[in-house]
Amino acid sequence: MRRPTASLRAFFARSHIGVRVTTAAFAVFAITACGQKSEPAQPAPPEVTVIRLTPAPVTVFEEYVGQTEAIDTVEIRARVGGILERQTYIDGANVRKNDLLFVVDQQPFLTALEQAKANLAQAQASLENSKQNLARAEPLLSDQAISKQDYDAALAKQRSDAASVEAMRAQVHTAELNLAYASVHAPRDGVVSKALIRPGGLVNASSTLLTTLYSVDPIHVNFTVGEQKLVELKQVLGNPSGKSPNGSAPFRLKLIDGSDHPQRGRLDFVDAAVDPRSGTLQVRVTVPNPEHALRPGQFVRVIVPAREDANALRVPQRAVTELLGTQSVFVVGPDNKATPREIVAKTRIGGDWLVDKGLNANEVVVVDGISKFRPGAVVKPVMAQDALKSAPAESVTVPATPPPAAPKKG
Repeated sequence: MRRPTASLRAFFARSHIGVRVTTAAFAVFAITACGQKSEPAQPAPPEVTVIRLTPAPVTVFEEYVGQTEAIDTVEIRARVGGILERQTYIDGANVRKNDLLFVVDQQPFLTALEQAKANLAQAQASLENSKQNLARAEPLLSDQAISKQDYDAALAKQRSDAASVEAMRAQVHTAELNLAYASVHAPRDGVVSKALIRPGGLVNASSTLLTTLYSVDPIHVNFTVGEQKLVELKQVLGNPSGKSPNGSAPFRLKLIDGSDHPQRGRLDFVDAAVDPRSGTLQVRVTVPNPEHALRPGQFVRVIVPAREDANALRVPQRAVTELLGTQSVFVVGPDNKATPREIVAKTRIGGDWLVDKGLNANEVVVVDGISKFRPGAVVKPVMAQDALKSAPAESVTVPATPPPAAPKKG
């Protein structure tokens, strides 16, 4: 084998030096790169929607199930007996006072009236004759042409005939009343129920029920409240008369379809004793009913003012976390940390809770984005556009009495 020439040996020497230099340079670069490695960037705080609590006056209302009742319920009965001749109203109609409702056969009463008038005329004629006889007897007695006994008999006859005239007049009046009673009129304004006796039926005087008349304007609404609730109610009203301090009627009604009755009621009656079995009192409200929208026996909801709070704090329902009977919200402090805060809220106002304890005015509460962070974490608060307004609001709580049971079918 031939040995490499001098030029070839020099080439290989230069190649080994280049490899060593390249390797060393790569090692230096790797060491430098490792020395310049930085820490990973921290994630940005999660963005959450918040509101600032603003005090506002609120009146809290409660609902009670009530039932309407006619102020006057009149049983319509005929004062005379006979065959019912006709019915002059439509069942369930609104009637006015003195409107004709029923007519009993009048012929017997017309005949009785004519007979009574004839008897009266006969008695009056007899009285006139007695007066004339007495007038003739007086001068004869002075002349002693007749005895005192004959004169006394003439005087007695005149007085007897005068009494007979008065008796006949009474009979005529009685016959006129019976004839008038044969026509049955409405004793007051109201709504008449269906007739229980149809034309051709026999009516017994004062015992046969013809129909029932219910007054509807105004109308009573009865419901029950607890003794403590009644104390709160009087405190809100400022007096036991059922009027609010400004004179307006505070009781509102909701019909069974959820609509509002246009007229408001006033407290009319509070029972004198508490029912020992339920601890409640009977309360009655009088409500104007000019349109006859309410009928006796109808179920309604009575909206009762429970209390007033001039500086109430409200938070949206979605901001409140409820767990094992406790309620809490997340409050954002000056350091933007969201910390949990236990609260007490018993009353709902639409979609909001009315806070009784746990929060103060001007505190910032998380409304949306609660699932984005852990308790105590730093957040990025964004003020909600639909923050609570400071206008007064009325609220309705959970009904204080259970709704009436639906009637069973069949």
